[in-house]
Amino acid sequence: MTKGSLFEMRSKLKEIYDPTHFRQLGHTLIDLLADHHEASLNAETPRSFPWEPPDTQLQFWEALDKEPTTPEDLFQHILSRSITIHDPRYIGHQVGMPAPTGVLFSLLSSYLNNGMAVYEMGMAANCLEKLIIDECCTRFGLGAHSGGLLTSGGTLANLTAMLSARRAMEDRWRGKTPAILVSEEAHYCIARAAKTMGWPPEAVIHVPTDADFRMQTERLESLYKQAMERGQQVIAVVGCACSTSTGSYDDLEAIADFCEQHDLWFHVDGAHGAAVVFSHTHAHLLKGAERANSIVLDFHKLLMAPALATALLYKNNQDSFRTFEQESAYLLDLQQDWYNSGKRTFECTKYMICAKIYGIVKTHGWDAFGENVDELYENARTFATSIAQRENLVLGAPVQSNILCFRFVEEGLTQEESNAQNAFIRQAIIERGEYYIVQTLLRGYRFLRLAVMNPFTTLTQFEELCTQIESYAKAWHESQ
Repeated sequence: MTKGSLFEMRSKLKEIYDPTHFRQLGHTLIDLLADHHEASLNAETPRSFPWEPPDTQLQFWEALDKEPTTPEDLFQHILSRSITIHDPRYIGHQVGMPAPTGVLFSLLSSYLNNGMAVYEMGMAANCLEKLIIDECCTRFGLGAHSGGLLTSGGTLANLTAMLSARRAMEDRWRGKTPAILVSEEAHYCIARAAKTMGWPPEAVIHVPTDADFRMQTERLESLYKQAMERGQQVIAVVGCACSTSTGSYDDLEAIADFCEQHDLWFHVDGAHGAAVVFSHTHAHLLKGAERANSIVLDFHKLLMAPALATALLYKNNQDSFRTFEQESAYLLDLQQDWYNSGKRTFECTKYMICAKIYGIVKTHGWDAFGENVDELYENARTFATSIAQRENLVLGAPVQSNILCFRFVEEGLTQEESNAQNAFIRQAIIERGEYYIVQTLLRGYRFLRLAVMNPFTTLTQFEELCTQIESYAKAWHESQ
């Protein structure tokens, strides 16, 4: 390498890490985000969802890739071509509206880049994580021996919990085919966890749900006996709090009774709905969760933290250490200490998840979580009442959370035609882009599905959406 090229390289590195440039660019981004945030909250833009077909979107980025672009322009392009979660007309997927405080603490975490697997690389982070986990365990009433960890999302947390169950129940299933009992409405990540562990598809035994899409816990005993007769060893039961499609809460007390009777691992997938633990009004939905061996709770859904931020809690904290128990001479030993978090998680270079959660808590208080949950759940019930007052809109399930499933119904249509009509309605809405909603299938019928994630979504806005739905239902006939 010549002296000239070495000088050029060092000049480029100086430019990359220049504090003045960082300060200027940071101010530009924060100002841009603040303006975007204000406009989004007030629904000032015509569209919350700037829909374009995938190929059209890709063509724009391919063209941009060939041209010089400033960071300031790139900021704007990404903002303008992305879905706007903070817009109250966004009522689609279960992705929460992050609090600005959490966003700023995420920036702090990204800058520090402390991979916190070992204490030296995450001194502040490991301590903050312990404070958060201890508070969560107390809120759930898991007892003096409880503990847990933060990890990157509900899918990874549920997989870790299933690995913990497999490890804890090893003496029961060794030499047999292990299996788990889970609601037919459970999130797909549970089946994916079983597959990841090398289990066959039949290891996931689906328990039928009732008319309200809650697990029929009275079926557990017969399904358990049938599994044993097939040579399977059931090691765990997974309860939903709440289910993904309909937001329905399983009877966790009944599941706890069954697990205690048969000495099984009881896991609660509360990625979405366990947030009610912070609510005085809705905490009763978790009755029985305090008896669980493990619980998953997402902070990036109903608790205002930027993604990803998930707690995995254990009734017996020792179970969290046994899951990945191994010796790594250069990094970790076998001692069970709370301050080396890499002993208990998939992640080694683990992001400082704790900072964005703790930043929200210290700025706004733990009660802010409950206030957000209450507002979202109450708004969902208000919207459900509005649906009930419309002749052609029908709910698919009772509203227990912030999730609503409903469909447009019309006499004289076959099931296939009705499903096609509702699919048409949904596609027309997202292409228009003012509102963003999703869809799901419930027992063969296509439903429009809303997750009320923004506490500022109003009844007026929801009724405007319903008017659009009715209009597009008529347009479907014209398109045939």
